[in-house]
Amino acid sequence: MRLAQCHNFHDFRQLAKRRLPGPIFNYIDGGADDEVTLRRNSAAFDTVDLVPHVLRGTPEVDLSVEVMGQKLALPFYLSPTALQRLFHHDGERAVAAAAGKYGTMFGVSSLGTVSLEELRRKHDNPQVYQFYFHKDRGLNRAMMQRAKDAGVNVMMLTVDSMTGGNRERDKRTGFSIPFKLTLGGMAQFAVKPAWGINYVTHEKFALPQLDEHVDMGGGTMSIGRYFTEMLDPTMNWDDLAEMVSDWGGKFCLKGVIHPDDAARAAEAGCDAVILSNHGGRQLDGSIAPFEALEGIVDQVGDRLEVIMDSGIQRGTHIVKALAMGAKAVGIGRGYLFPLAAAGQAGVERMVGLLKDEVERDMRLMGVSKVADLSRDMLRKR
Repeated sequence: MRLAQCHNFHDFRQLAKRRLPGPIFNYIDGGADDEVTLRRNSAAFDTVDLVPHVLRGTPEVDLSVEVMGQKLALPFYLSPTALQRLFHHDGERAVAAAAGKYGTMFGVSSLGTVSLEELRRKHDNPQVYQFYFHKDRGLNRAMMQRAKDAGVNVMMLTVDSMTGGNRERDKRTGFSIPFKLTLGGMAQFAVKPAWGINYVTHEKFALPQLDEHVDMGGGTMSIGRYFTEMLDPTMNWDDLAEMVSDWGGKFCLKGVIHPDDAARAAEAGCDAVILSNHGGRQLDGSIAPFEALEGIVDQVGDRLEVIMDSGIQRGTHIVKALAMGAKAVGIGRGYLFPLAAAGQAGVERMVGLLKDEVERDMRLMGVSKVADLSRDMLRKR
């Protein structure tokens, strides 16, 4: 299969599977425990049907939205994800460039492999910085100050990962950073030598947002130990309010799934919440973000912006989320597989395909702008 033959999420996933060693593919593809929530995230969209209008005359379709003070040309953005240069040597550079081409937002993770300063210098499209809450409060403040100095406008705090999920695919292969592979995991790398050649002939892998705190060379701090030793599981709502105040700009809380938590986020001064279960990678058996969307929009939609991610694979998924009340949706695996398959060209193709799907779907729904989508165009099964 070649890039031109990829027409949807599933095609890109298959191409990525052919090109990546098994442990790395499974790191992207896998979820926690029995992966029930991983499957449910996408299946949840099948529980709601679209009810289109006809004869409304829609010669032009405007896909633009505004979220957290940022104007996006598309109602979806490329969420911050970790370790991107493991999947393709360009990593975040490819993702940021593709987002810039289409005028949408991209995210940089604190576990990202390209510095947020470099990406901010090279791209003027909206950029969000995602980080975790550390036991070291000074480190938290330093990371926020670094983002301010770089010119980042939106801070995103992820709160559903105070400890790592039980990702059994990774345990079977021994996948970790630094690598500590099992014999089976090493064998899977051996049958994909092109990846290894590419890895050693390009820029050395690094985590520039955390290079002073996570030693990738000597292995003194693995990613797993980062989550279990450096992150603070005692974080509370007072800590969040203090961070929102310290940041002083647009602030969103990612990993919310309960309506009461969304309400408390509004009270703490957040501008937005992102409904997410980390793509099914943390607590297996949890509700899908799309299932939680209606109740949270009804409870807090007048006080903050409600965004969602997890499980988005099709333009119709995006349209259903927008009609239910989401201001925008985030894409994760939906661009990571294209990145792994073909770098920037892959991400650009996938974003373009999704853009075309959403525009086509909106025409078929009889609407000319995102604000025209509403719940009366949805029917629950």
